Amino acid sequence: MIFKVYFQESATEVPVREKTKTLYLEADSEMDVRLKLKDRNYNIELVQKLEGKYLEYEQNHENYRLESL
Repeated sequence: MIFKVYFQESATEVPVREKTKTLYLEADSEMDVRLKLKDRNYNIELVQKLEGKYLEYEQNHENYRLESL
């Protein structure tokens, strides 16, 4: 499954929408995504499962790049 992760680069900073970044990750579940990103000091706001038309839309977006962990 492909997940889109919304995050702030530092877990110690207050989340600010304008500084939110995203990444795409293949994992078995939301918990698996969080475990894979545990060693990074991210403040994860949302983990969203992508499927169907929404996944196709994201894959056609110029910023789509699947992270390999």
